Amino acid sequence: MALLDEKTLRVRMKEAGQWRRRGKKLEKSVVCKNFRQALDYVNRIGELAEKADHHPDLMITDWNRVSIVLSTHSQGGLTEKDFSLAKQIDELEF
Repeated sequence: MALLDEKTLRVRMKEAGQWRRRGKKLEKSVVCKNFRQALDYVNRIGELAEKADHHPDLMITDWNRVSIVLSTHSQGGLTEKDFSLAKQIDELEF
């Protein structure tokens, strides 16, 4: 999977909703009702990631906040794989 060029990244970011681009990464933070919901959300993201063979950096902070960071590590930046997983994550209900 090839890295996306700047023009394509600008277009994809317009479609990315609450995701933010920080250099070569997509980031999003979600506030859950409680720790249990945050943990469930992380596990559900993990299931999507395993199916996609694409593994985000996930962290629970402040007991209910889930931070998600996407980047295609093997390519050193952002690819369609990142935006595809971001969309799947956005479709999760919690």
